[in-house]
Amino acid sequence: MQTTSSRFDRLVARYYPAVYGFASRLTDDPREAITLTRNAFQTCEKQVRNLRSQTAIATALLTAVIRAGLVAT
Repeated sequence: MQTTSSRFDRLVARYYPAVYGFASRLTDDPREAITLTRNAFQTCEKQVRNLRSQTAIATALLTAVIRAGLVAT
């Protein structure tokens, strides 16, 4: 039986490069991109764990990056 933690870890491993790349293009600042990416995963952790569709997961994460970026500015 797989734990939710290992599933979430796999989701982070799978989506981190894309989410970081999006945040990096959004901010042009590598440190800020890391912060936005980390915040996106933390914000969406429970929501993402329950989603099955890859599109829904990506949408939730990218939306969290945008929202975090708007709050940070």
